[in-house]
Amino acid sequence: MSRTRIGRIGDGSRKLDSGSRFEISRSVPVLLPPALALLVALAAASLLVVAYGQSPLHVYRLFLDGTWGNAYGIGQVLFKATPLVFTGLSVALAFHAGLFNVGAEGQLTLGAFATGLVGAALPPATPAAIALPLAVGAGFCAGAAAGAVPGALKAWRGAHEVIVTIMLNFVILAELSDLGKRFYDRESVHTAHVVAGATLARAGAFFPSLRGSALSGAALLAAATAIAVWWLLQRTAAGFRLRAVGLGAEAAATAGISVARQTVIAMALAGGVAGLVGANAVLGYKGYYEEGFAGGVGFMGIAVALLGRNHPGGIVAAALLFGTLSQGGLAINAVVPKEIVEVLQAVIILAVAVSSATVRRQAAQLATGARA
Repeated sequence: MSRTRIGRIGDGSRKLDSGSRFEISRSVPVLLPPALALLVALAAASLLVVAYGQSPLHVYRLFLDGTWGNAYGIGQVLFKATPLVFTGLSVALAFHAGLFNVGAEGQLTLGAFATGLVGAALPPATPAAIALPLAVGAGFCAGAAAGAVPGALKAWRGAHEVIVTIMLNFVILAELSDLGKRFYDRESVHTAHVVAGATLARAGAFFPSLRGSALSGAALLAAATAIAVWWLLQRTAAGFRLRAVGLGAEAAATAGISVARQTVIAMALAGGVAGLVGANAVLGYKGYYEEGFAGGVGFMGIAVALLGRNHPGGIVAAALLFGTLSQGGLAINAVVPKEIVEVLQAVIILAVAVSSATVRRQAAQLATGARA
């Protein structure tokens, strides 16, 4: 083989190696912040466990055994992750359009209320093929209406969506607290039970090892919603318009895209996805809407979207992590306070927020070096 041929192969190898380094450097901003956050959280948790006089290895073993170590634990992790998938996707949808949806708590509450009312108002003999779409659709539409209001105020009055969605949370919760009394069963804070056709089957009905867990068909709906959101954002013209507005409203307007319209659509879709939480809590678990059921799931969706980098796949993974932490807190409560898990969640969120900017700067430097 001639020296010229060898030289060409050598040049090609160097170019391939440079390209590989560049591709790796591009993945750093996505993977490194969550990894750093987990390491920092584990270190902080270990110090807290030692402070309580326990062995970190023993506590972590209990944690894993109570979550992914048995079928019941897995079912509970998936059950607790399901609403977080919906709220995380809700926040991410708005974010891709350049908006920050802090109203998922109110949107999911209104959606769950509508789901419970419609599910209970149907005739008892309504088949599942009709009852389920009506109940789930009612939740989506109610959540979408709650999301469209701040979207419209943002689009046509210039009101900041963060302030409007925060205040709308209080308005919705207060109004439902009063309005709900007209629909609640006597001497209770919940609506009547939904009809049999509107209930989602528990996983234990198909998998005996999962009996006792609250996992239901809502988990499949959450997975399907994540796929649908990814498809919408990445494979449709409507998703392109949303992302175009998020990347640059002025440029999108110059290209003929109505920024106001996309703002309303994005917030309505975000609210609708949040409203699907009712499918998990109302149709798949309790069988009725109960006041105060949300427990901050809407606000946790912000953390899930942050950790998942606003990507549907990342959001599912982040929801599973927080679901694992929630269930794991119950598993370790016998030896250490379950509030340690809440500290873990806070540390993860803070670590991701701090590390993201640093990692992006370092990755940009690596990419520049690789191209050189």
